[in-house]
Amino acid sequence: MSDKNFYITTPIYYPSGEPHMGHAYSSIIADIFARFKRLEGFNVMFLTGTDEHGLKMQREAEKKSIDTKRFCDELSEKFKGLSKTLNLSNDDFIRTTEKRHFNAVNEIWEKLLKSEDIYLSKYKGWYSVSDEAYYDEDEIETKSELKYSKVSGSKVEWVEEESYFFKLSKWQKQLLEFYSENPNFILPASRRNEVVEFVKRGLKDLSVSRTSFSWGIPVPNNSKHVIYVWLDALTNYLSALNFPNVNDNKYIKFWPADVHIIGKDILRFHAIYWPAFLMAAKIPTPKRVYGHGWILSDKKKMSKSIGNILDPVEIINNYGIDQLRYYLVKEVSLGNDGNVSLKSLTDCINNDLANNFGNLCQRVFAFVNKNCESKIPHCKEFKDSEKKLSNEIINKLKLLKDLINKQDLNTYIKEVINFSFNTNKYFNDSKPWELKKGNEEKMNSVLYATLNQIRCISILLFPIIPISSEKVLKTLGIDNKDFKIDNIKKINFLKSGTKIKKIDILFKKIENDN
Repeated sequence: MSDKNFYITTPIYYPSGEPHMGHAYSSIIADIFARFKRLEGFNVMFLTGTDEHGLKMQREAEKKSIDTKRFCDELSEKFKGLSKTLNLSNDDFIRTTEKRHFNAVNEIWEKLLKSEDIYLSKYKGWYSVSDEAYYDEDEIETKSELKYSKVSGSKVEWVEEESYFFKLSKWQKQLLEFYSENPNFILPASRRNEVVEFVKRGLKDLSVSRTSFSWGIPVPNNSKHVIYVWLDALTNYLSALNFPNVNDNKYIKFWPADVHIIGKDILRFHAIYWPAFLMAAKIPTPKRVYGHGWILSDKKKMSKSIGNILDPVEIINNYGIDQLRYYLVKEVSLGNDGNVSLKSLTDCINNDLANNFGNLCQRVFAFVNKNCESKIPHCKEFKDSEKKLSNEIINKLKLLKDLINKQDLNTYIKEVINFSFNTNKYFNDSKPWELKKGNEEKMNSVLYATLNQIRCISILLFPIIPISSEKVLKTLGIDNKDFKIDNIKKINFLKSGTKIKKIDILFKKIENDN
């Protein structure tokens, strides 16, 4: 990434229902990486959007007796609204019903035809309307005389129709070689192993068109077929870069993508089908696909029938967006399934945010307001204790960057919140309230060093809790243009005499109902 360009994407969400916690989680994770890379000075392209074609959308619209495009418009707006509610910093929102997307999909289709990777035949097999996915016989189970996918639990139905096929079997060897040569293409390693084992068992050619419904992008020169929703949907990552114009500045700067953030349930489409399509079309493959786990509610997968669905918008209204963002990153191990509950959310807010980082900011600012005329004190020089405190973060900057580049958010946030804990301890041990009585110069050094640590911690937390971090940095008189990782190395960055503004309580402690 020496070119300092960085392209990250969320899954392209299928808006057949209301946005849920899984959507929120994927989006927040991608946003955190995008924000961090901007702090590093990268030119970032962060994409999210909605996948609006397929039989499921057509059927849902018919149930409601409304035009399918209008149905898509309404649902897509809800997902756009969720992006704002989650405080995402996305640069674009792509919809697969847009003309720019049609152009990209048509180009991919033509390239696959030209390379002779597509042929016309007949499809017979199990298909899930809910997943918009085909399943092999060994992936199906029978419950109460109905057939279901073992993978997703969705109902499947037997489909027989004329179809175009993509020669996926042809790319089995190349895919395995690609995984071997690019061991970090699929992360975490457990997901990579799943994919490799699946491909080793043998790949069958993939049906890439349907004739049983009409809501989709028509196959060029054969309009009775519509292009399979996943060949259509995956192309969105190129559509947003103005493909097929490969001379466009966006395409030149940002393709191939640095990382696709996805849920593990759509790993096969991104880690097998997508690179195979691209290889066949002679287009560079993305650098990484990261498949995170599911968000569980009270140790169970969220389900309307169980009644354990946690609405992200409701939680944000009750607890705050920064609080939810922090909690999801801290409590869910990225890559694994993560259990969330309102009790653990409350504990996390109280322990990490209110009692730790929030408390540090409030008490130090209050002390400066009371004892230094609300101004950042002048510091002649740092003693060993102040140097040790400052170097704790500076010496770990490379590690922190590496953690982000490996998508190891959990270790990253533990390191950062530990800085806050140590700064609190330093402030307590230094006892500036006692130094004021006889060693004001030392008191000023302690306060300056502590305020500097608050500045550095706030920069590191900015990708995760941007609203709260910005409040703290603005309180210290720091402009947005100076929210940079490299500025952490400057231990004398704060300007003595700068007026510290008043700040409300950052994180209110939540009283448990129990």
